Amino acid sequence: MTRKTRNKYNHYTEDFRREAVRRADDPNTSAAEVAKELGIHPGQIYNWRRQYKRLSDKQFNSVQGVDYSMKEENEFLKKAT
Repeated sequence: MTRKTRNKYNHYTEDFRREAVRRADDPNTSAAEVAKELGIHPGQIYNWRRQYKRLSDKQFNSVQGVDYSMKEENEFLKKAT
């Protein structure tokens, strides 16, 4: 896993973030342990986990970048009124 450093802020690669979340999701380790091994704050892993969960929820409602869940709801409401 590699991470990039630019200026005073750390910019982590997508692979680094996904691997950190995957390792923290292992029932035999905690996010704090993984964070300590990687030299990052445990809160960062929780943030990444929350972001990936939001992204995965959207993936099930969209096809080729179009969000059909809201479109279907709006069409239903228009027909109902």
